[in-house]
Amino acid sequence: MSIPPYHVIGDGLSRSVQPSPASAVEVDPESVGIDAERLAEIDVLVATALADSVAPGAVLAIARHGRFVRLRGYGKLDWAESARRAGPNSIYDVASLTKVVGTTTAAMILVDEGRLDLDAPVVDYLPWWAAGDPAKESVTVRNLLLHRGGLPPFRTFYLEMEGRDAYLSAIGQLQLDYQPGTRTVYSDIGLMTMAFIIEEVSGQRLDEFLQERVWDRLGMRDTGFLPSESLRDRIAPTEVDTVFRNTHVHGIVHDENAYAMGGVAGHAGLFSSALDLAVLAQTLLDGGGIAGCESQDADASGEIICAPGISDFVRLVSEETEQAFTRRFDSESFRALGWDTPDDRSSAGDYFTPFAFGHTGFTGTSIWIDPELDMFVVLLTNRVNPSRDNTKHVAFRRAVHDAAALTITDMEVSPRAR
Repeated sequence: MSIPPYHVIGDGLSRSVQPSPASAVEVDPESVGIDAERLAEIDVLVATALADSVAPGAVLAIARHGRFVRLRGYGKLDWAESARRAGPNSIYDVASLTKVVGTTTAAMILVDEGRLDLDAPVVDYLPWWAAGDPAKESVTVRNLLLHRGGLPPFRTFYLEMEGRDAYLSAIGQLQLDYQPGTRTVYSDIGLMTMAFIIEEVSGQRLDEFLQERVWDRLGMRDTGFLPSESLRDRIAPTEVDTVFRNTHVHGIVHDENAYAMGGVAGHAGLFSSALDLAVLAQTLLDGGGIAGCESQDADASGEIICAPGISDFVRLVSEETEQAFTRRFDSESFRALGWDTPDDRSSAGDYFTPFAFGHTGFTGTSIWIDPELDMFVVLLTNRVNPSRDNTKHVAFRRAVHDAAALTITDMEVSPRAR
C-alpha cells in the first residue's frame, strides 16, 4: 500500500498553532491563586513548541482548587491544513497512561474492596505465571506495581504471535532478568500481568471492568479501548508505521504488543480526552471521590470540576487507598504503586512537589497531579506523528509543568531539593 510522505521537522513553522477559544468552564485565574499573565505565557510556550514541530497539536488542561484555568486545544490533530483543530474533546491514544488511568485504578478498586492483596504472590492469582521460571513464584502484586518484579522492560512478542492466549503462554514461560525486589526496572510486562490478575479477580475483561467501575461512574464518555469508527474524526493519528502495519496508525492502538493482543492490554491501548482525564485527576486529587455534575453536591456555579451527567457523589476508592497508591513507596526509587513521583529528571519538571504523582505515555501524553499545590496538568500530544524519532516533546513537557507551577501566587513555589 502507499504510505503518506513523512512530515519534515520544521514544517510546523508554516502552520497556524493559535489556541482554540477559551473554554466556557475556565475561571478567572486570579480567583484560584494563579497569575493571569504567567498563565498566558503558557499559551505562547505551547504555540512556539508546535511551530517547532513538537507535534501537530496539543490539548492542555490545568486546574487548581478544583477549577479549570486552562482547558483548550492548540494546533491540529494531523499535519494536513485540512485537519481538524485540537480541542478539549479530541481523543488521543494515551499509550502508557493506560498503566495508571486504567490498570492501576482497577487495582486500587479491588484492593479497596479487599479482593486483591498487594503482598500476595502473583501465582496465587495466576498459577500458570511461573511455568517458565520457578523464581517467579516469589514475585508479589506489589512488586509488579513498583516495577520491581524481576521482569524485562518489554519483549517484541508482536513479531511472533497474536491474541491474548498466545501472550498468556509467552509471559508464563518468560524468565526473570533479576531477583525480584532488588531493582526497579520499568516493565510493560509487569502491567500486562497486572491486567491478567484484575481479570482473574473480577471475572471480567479489563475493558469491561473499567467501563463499568470507572468510565461510566465518572462520566468519562470518551475513554476506553477499541474506539468505535464513529469517533475516528476526533482521534489524533499517531505514527506512520512502515515496519509492522504499513499504514498511518489512526483509531487503533499505536503500541505493537497491545495491538497484537487485540487492543486491550494492561500497559497500553487506552484512548481518552483531556476533559475525561481531568475528571479522574480531580477525583484522585480529592482523595478518591467526586461529585456528579447533576448531584446535590455539585457546585451551583458550575465552576467546580465534576463527573458529567452523573447524579450522585461518586466514591471511587477510599482516601486511605488513594494515598497508599499515589505516595512514593520508599527511598529505593521514585515509584509509587503504578504511579511515578518526581525525580531529578522528571517529566513533571523541577517545581512540582515530592507529593506529586503522575505518568507519561510514549505517544506524547502525560498527567501530573500535585496535592501540595492542589493542581493538576494534563498534556496530550501525538508527538509520534509521523515518527517516534521526534523527541522534542521531552523538554517541552518539563517546561509546561514548570510554567504551570510558577503561575501560583498564593503560596511559595520553589525547586524541589535534590
